[in-house]
Amino acid sequence: MKQLTDEERAIATEQRVTRVKELNDHARKHLGYCKVVVTRGIADKEPETVDKIMKTVSNYNLFYEDNDPYGEHDFGSFIVNGETMYFKFDYYNKDMTQGSEDPTDETTTTRVLTIMLAEEY
Repeated sequence: MKQLTDEERAIATEQRVTRVKELNDHARKHLGYCKVVVTRGIADKEPETVDKIMKTVSNYNLFYEDNDPYGEHDFGSFIVNGETMYFKFDYYNKDMTQGSEDPTDETTTTRVLTIMLAEEY
């Protein structure tokens, strides 16, 4: 097995991060491409507020180093009606029994997007 050079390893890592970011952005913008879990604090909101929260998550694009240090667009923080909320992605295998071995592989990974009140984190 050929060992990768530092440059090849850096390129492979950059490609992996780019792919995870693309898959996360797609799943977040088109929520049918992931499992969505909302916490009790979100579920207890009025339907109009929940709709606003979901639209905010789908349209979210405020990624910067403080909230996205790895560049994967897997976490976000936002405010709706004066309350701070978070979303985050986790990656599981298809039968949801353990973490995904490769979040870049759509055929073996189930993306789970959790949306919660900041106080529930």
